[in-house]
This record gives sequence, structure tokens and C-alpha cells, in this order.
Amino acid sequence: MRVNRLALVATVATLGFGLAACGKSGTPTATPGNGASSGAATGDQCSSSGVTLTPATNAAITGSPTFDKIKTAGKVTIGVKADQPNLGYKDASGQRCGFDVEIAQLIAAKLGVAKDKIEYKEIPSANRETAIKGGEIDYYVGTYSITDKRKNDVSFAGPYFIAGQDLLVRKDDNSITGKDSLKGKKVCSATGSTPLQRVRDLKLTEDSNISEFKTYSECVSQLLDKRVDAVTTDDAILKGYAAQNPSKLKVVGQPFSTEKYGIGLPHDDKALRDYVNNALEAAEKDGTWQKIYDGTLGKSGSSATAPQLERY
Repeated sequence: MRVNRLALVATVATLGFGLAACGKSGTPTATPGNGASSGAATGDQCSSSGVTLTPATNAAITGSPTFDKIKTAGKVTIGVKADQPNLGYKDASGQRCGFDVEIAQLIAAKLGVAKDKIEYKEIPSANRETAIKGGEIDYYVGTYSITDKRKNDVSFAGPYFIAGQDLLVRKDDNSITGKDSLKGKKVCSATGSTPLQRVRDLKLTEDSNISEFKTYSECVSQLLDKRVDAVTTDDAILKGYAAQNPSKLKVVGQPFSTEKYGIGLPHDDKALRDYVNNALEAAEKDGTWQKIYDGTLGKSGSSATAPQLERY
């Protein structure tokens, strides 16, 4: 039984090699609240939508310092997640896949950048605004909810997907049926995430029962270890974990928020934001968005269509 459990933990605890220095692979060594990373681990083989993305040969954005930087560097640096099945994932061979990854690649192609000229940086939720504002990345695609507070520091193109906060629990646990049954339960989420803040704002459980880590995969490991009773974040993320381990995990299925995923961009680069929104709109109209979704996040079992853009 322990061998099987460890195999499950290794599957969900996939973090990029770039985080390897933060800790050892396998079960997280972090204690609740310290945000330590569990380090690199191996996971399932990546699968992609198979959509071919051809880099634009005439990409040009007047008045965008970010685009000028990309052109000068001859590459684009994108912030991503690496431990979210069907969304942003990195497998044992180092290949990246998932809905967010392919949306990131779509935007790169529209900017005239080929896949082999993309540099990925795994940025924890709590550090996204800092990475964008500091120029560490050119843009961020990784279950990044658009909020008014975040718009004070960065800007957003999109939304390119709409999710809702839900709960991931062990398959044999029927005591948690929704947010109103969390009192007295131990809940885990990612540091700096909107789901974590919502648990606190709504007082869904006592502060002493809230654990936070840098990544959701660490929370899932805690759930499998029976150190917490539920993991909370967007249902899109949770369905990926449940689909990977259907005999051990399930999503409650009672979303209690609306999370609009946006592409995080530098705050004052409106020219780039407009360009990226145009790229998303074109992908919706020509069917590329749908093909990417169906071949990645759609494999979790939920259908979806591209949401209406919110330009500003």
C-alpha cells in the first residue's frame, strides 16, 4: 500500500528542474505555511492537442517595449506552472504540455517566436506580479485569475478561460460536500492564490486549519498523506489531479466562485495587451482555441467554449 501511495505522490508532485534546489523530490518536506517547494519529481508522459503553430513572419507592435525586448533577444520568456495536469505540466522527460502551455505557445507564435525560442520560467503564484513587474518574464500564462487588485501591478489580456473554485477530497471521504461543510476541516491551497484568500475571507474554516504551500501538487501530496482534508483551488486544476488518480481523489463538484484566467502582462504595455487580445480572438474564430482545449484540459471531462474578451 505504501508503494502505491508513493507512486501517486510522485505523479502529482511534478515540479520543474528549475525548482530542484528548493528541496528533495517526492513527498514535500514543508510544514504548513512555510511555502517550501518539494523539488523536482517525475510524472506521466505529456500529451498535446497536436495543433501546429506557425510563427508569424510579419509580427509588429508599435509602442510595445516588451515586444521590442523580445525582438532584440530573439526569444520570449514566459512564466508558467509545471505541476498542473492538463493545464501547465512538465513530464519526466522535461517536455511541457497542457492548455496553458499551448495558449502560451500560441501567443509566442503570434509574436513571431518559434517554440524552440521559448524560455519557460516556473513562477509560484505568490511571485507572479513581482516577476512581471521586474521584467523577469515577458508574460505569464498559468491559471492566473484576473482581479482588480492585481490590475494595480500588472495588466491582463483575456480572459481565455473561466473556472470556479472547488474542493478536491479523498475518494472515500463523504463528509465534505461543499464550502459550507469545511468547518473544522484542514484545508490546503497555494500561497498568494485567490482561492486561499477566499477561504480566509469567507471564514470557511479556522485559520489554524489552513495550510499553504508554493504549489498545489504539495497540497495534493498532503491530501494523500491524510495531513489535510481538502485542497481548494479552481475546478480546472482539481479535475486534472482527480483524472490522474480517480481511485484516490474526487472533485466535490460545487464551484463557489468565478475565476477568469488572463495572460499577465506588464502594467503599462497597452499595445501588447491589445495585440494579445487580437490573437486570442482570432484563435477563437478559426477554431484553434477549441482544438487546444479539447486536446488538453478537455480531457478532464468538461466541455467549454472560449469566453468573451474583456478589453480595457
